[in-house]
Amino acid sequence: MGKWVYSFEEGNAGMRNLLGGKGANLAEMTNLGLPIPQGFTVTTEACTDYYASGRQISDEVREQIFAALSELEKKQGKKFGDTENPLLVSVRSGARASMPGMMDTILNLGLTDVAVEGFAKKTGNPRFAYDSYRRFIQMFSDVVMEIPKSYFERILDEIKEAKGAKFDTDLTAEDLKQVIVRFKTVYAEKMGRAFPQDPGEQLMEAVKAVFRSWDNERAIVYRRMNDIPGDWGTAVNVQAMVFGNMGNTSGTGVAFTRNPSTGEKGIYGEYLINAQGEDVVAGIRTPQPITRLEQDLPECFKQFMEIANKLEDHYRDMQDMEFTIEDGRLFFLQTRNGKRTAQAALQIACDLVDEGKISPEEAVLRIEAKSLDQLLHPTFDAEALKKGTVIGQALPASPGAAAGKVYFTAAEAKAAHEKGERVVLVRLETSPEDIEGMHASEGILTVRGGMTSHAAVVARGMGTCCVSGCGDISINEEDKVFELGGHTYHEGDYISLDGSTGKIYDGDIQTREASISGNFDRMMKWADSFRKLQVRTNADTPADAANAVKYGAEGIGLCRTEHMFFEEDRIPKIRQMILSRTLQEREKALNELIPYQKGDFKGLYEAMEGRPVTIRFLDPPLHEFVPTEQDDIDDLAVKMMMTAEEVQEICDSLHEFNPMMGHRGCRLAVTYPEIARMQTRAVMEAAIEVRAEKGYDIVPEIMIPLVGDRKELKFVKDVVVETAEAVKKEKNSDIQYHIGTMIEIPRAALLANEIAEEAEFFSFGTNDLTQMTFGFSRDDAGKFLGDYYKNKIYESDPFARLDQKGVGQLVQMAAEKGRSTRPDIKLGICGEHGGDPSSIEFCHKVGLTYVSCSPYRVPIARLAAAQAAIKQK
Repeated sequence: MGKWVYSFEEGNAGMRNLLGGKGANLAEMTNLGLPIPQGFTVTTEACTDYYASGRQISDEVREQIFAALSELEKKQGKKFGDTENPLLVSVRSGARASMPGMMDTILNLGLTDVAVEGFAKKTGNPRFAYDSYRRFIQMFSDVVMEIPKSYFERILDEIKEAKGAKFDTDLTAEDLKQVIVRFKTVYAEKMGRAFPQDPGEQLMEAVKAVFRSWDNERAIVYRRMNDIPGDWGTAVNVQAMVFGNMGNTSGTGVAFTRNPSTGEKGIYGEYLINAQGEDVVAGIRTPQPITRLEQDLPECFKQFMEIANKLEDHYRDMQDMEFTIEDGRLFFLQTRNGKRTAQAALQIACDLVDEGKISPEEAVLRIEAKSLDQLLHPTFDAEALKKGTVIGQALPASPGAAAGKVYFTAAEAKAAHEKGERVVLVRLETSPEDIEGMHASEGILTVRGGMTSHAAVVARGMGTCCVSGCGDISINEEDKVFELGGHTYHEGDYISLDGSTGKIYDGDIQTREASISGNFDRMMKWADSFRKLQVRTNADTPADAANAVKYGAEGIGLCRTEHMFFEEDRIPKIRQMILSRTLQEREKALNELIPYQKGDFKGLYEAMEGRPVTIRFLDPPLHEFVPTEQDDIDDLAVKMMMTAEEVQEICDSLHEFNPMMGHRGCRLAVTYPEIARMQTRAVMEAAIEVRAEKGYDIVPEIMIPLVGDRKELKFVKDVVVETAEAVKKEKNSDIQYHIGTMIEIPRAALLANEIAEEAEFFSFGTNDLTQMTFGFSRDDAGKFLGDYYKNKIYESDPFARLDQKGVGQLVQMAAEKGRSTRPDIKLGICGEHGGDPSSIEFCHKVGLTYVSCSPYRVPIARLAAAQAAIKQK
């Protein structure tokens, strides 16, 4: 018989995979002798078993849950379901990776119509008892039975209005009884049966709901965004209730041992007197800063500070703690390593090194590589900001500056973002269903909620600017309008947010890109000292190249030459080349392009100051360059001394049914070797000239794309070598150069040992390699990949995160085969995956020489490469 349930005394922090993060931490805190409401954890394995058993909880698991419950009754001296002194519990999820707001909580479980009366008598506080029951009915209906909570909020608002009450706390016990009657009516109408009065049934339904919530849509989206495997499952924590809503010596709060936005040392958080935990996190009432607790309940504050410091010292990291005070007694409900902004993560990691608590290696591992994106986030232009009009100020929940058009729903925000608009999502409060809309937004503004509300926590995790708890806003989400500071805003109007100060501005204020220094620089130096992989960038212009060098790029891993041909003064010449009927005409048109190409390459070589530059020869099919507008066709006809019909006919003849697999890459150079000659001449002349003018030691790297056979590569390579040697002779130069290829066709990976006879380096073009391995197009896959995620066929987008089992196997095979022929072969990757941390870790393991990514992802790649090296030690 397996063990599916552990009491808090039986676990410890090392059992995270089995007990989930929350369960392992509750067990650890119990072992430390801290004031923890007792309880037990149903393991992640029980969740996996639930799915394996067709979404059923087995009798064995059920028996162990009730045995653990009976032990809890003995500890608490109360009986579950008792009508005089009932044991009430909370049911919370807890996966091994923190997923804030993604999973659901139920409080006050065990209350029934009869038990609530006994509870009122026992506590001598009827208002508190009925308040606890109405909260339970609402949570159970929403979380377990999926009845939208808006039905219940409407009833509560109606009764508050009728009674002239501003806050929930102003309602009396009699008022709350009315609320309960109406809540139960909604439940019966929606479910077709009465609200359950058997606490055992309530508990099992709640456990099932937590297991189910592991697989709800928002959890799946969050996992995909954060690389969390679907088969981990979630644990369930059942804990004796403590009550923060018993009156003015009770309260509940959330606190951090350091500021999660800035990393500054010192307690940071907020609490509400006479409230339950959900009130703080859901952001329904706007709370007080934690420091006020010192005035309200000084003894509790002193004990709280001692425990908070003890937890930080124990875990050697900033802690995010939930606590409840019940009638003057302090209880800790959970602790975890706190979510933080990238800026705070760097500050905290550097401070912990300076405090002697962690080593630089640990500091590097503590930073989530993807989160560095946030540091490269915009701030407002100082001059533009001076002219801006402040219309309001609220809580600075997540840093950065954002300006965009107002949208009121997540779906509309997402749709507008997809059209290329900058979006600011304005909501009464966000909920986990809004995750995709939040992801699509430049900034988020909420009317309700504190610094630890759902909006704040999720925005900080995404690095999205967020201002929360702006109670001065008068909003009508249905009519898509809000008023603030004497201004009225409709959907599509511009506003600007400063997530670092909490200020809200009228209109569209110009933003500026971020600069990096200080802690960032220090962390990058540590990372560079640990990593083995080099980091290059994908850059086609000197500006991109210079930017990448600023972020620490050690070379260019991919320069796409075709991007250079689309400029206004060049596209006519490439079109003339395409339409030429003879080799002489083609060469004449191409020769006119040499000065342009050479100028581009000189700009890149100068920006890179002697660092390696890999130039990929023309890759796309020729039809991408031909005109589609009639005016352009007519102009070209005149220049080429043809009729417009003849031009149209040639353009039509270039059309391909599947251009991704058509006449492109090295195949163009096989048909038109003169293209490769022109590009080789431009590369070699540029390198020789910059070497002479600037004294840089330049070794050009010429990359032939889309090769599938050694002979194909040799054919193009011979053209390149012949031209390069001719240029060297003309210029009397002894410059060295390398010729390599992109491995982006599965056949090339299979025959890499043969291809390495001709290629001095391989660069894995994992975008095309993924397309050809999966057999679907990157441009079209989005239409159906959603169904693959929903049905758990794929867990992540193979174009964003390298498919290590399939495509990865081809990369590994090609690397091994290439080295078997040419032991010193250089191996790189230049697809989108070059900036994805999990893919970078794979590249490190396979032994690639470098990864290449977009300029803004260079710091992420540097850090991820260091983390991979440290983990492999």
